[in-house]
Amino acid sequence: MGIQENLASVRQRLGQAAQRRGVDASAVKILGVTKYVGEEEIRELLAAGLTCLGENRIQQAEQRLKLFPEAEWHFIGHLQTNKVRFCKDFALIHSLDRFRLAQALDNRAEQWGKIQKVLVQVNMSGEDSKHGLAPEQVRSFVEKVSLECPNLDIRGLMTMAPFIAAEETRPIFRQTKELYDQLQQELGLAWDTLSMGMTNDFEVAVEEGATLVRIGSALFAKEEDDE
Repeated sequence: MGIQENLASVRQRLGQAAQRRGVDASAVKILGVTKYVGEEEIRELLAAGLTCLGENRIQQAEQRLKLFPEAEWHFIGHLQTNKVRFCKDFALIHSLDRFRLAQALDNRAEQWGKIQKVLVQVNMSGEDSKHGLAPEQVRSFVEKVSLECPNLDIRGLMTMAPFIAAEETRPIFRQTKELYDQLQQELGLAWDTLSMGMTNDFEVAVEEGATLVRIGSALFAKEEDDE
């Protein structure tokens, strides 16, 4: 299948998962992960109607943001503080996981004259190989960033499940959704983005409350991971 057919298939599967959750499919955004594909594939994806795209390598993203300004670009990879200066045109940064990074982003956002939207990355699985805050650290981190970084706007949480059978990821996504809801209630927040789920497990993530899924190989018929 081509990219247009792949996108239609993903949308159908997402819609079925949303129905099982009891929500409208329009409540869940698809983020097309373009890490492993070339410019022609990106053009095809945009032509097929998917304009929300994500990159996790700054150098590649910098060029693609210039080539495809019509897309809404998200940064989804681990972000080093010395690369923050290249992040001006990202609509959303998914990987805020330490206060030093928050300070660097806040300072740059002030220079750019913008409020930078971010997600706090949570390492709900506890894997050493994954970045992100431990769940018990998230509340104090959100409070500190909200207080001390006026040019950042936290819009929600992001997590990555282990690369295991899809059904086995369910507890990770469920716990992240519970934390997402709990923090909003306790801190009086109104978030709109829970970024979780990739090609291998996005249907489970949607069933457990994801509002954004990060899809790569299912769109481009490749076998690589989405992150």
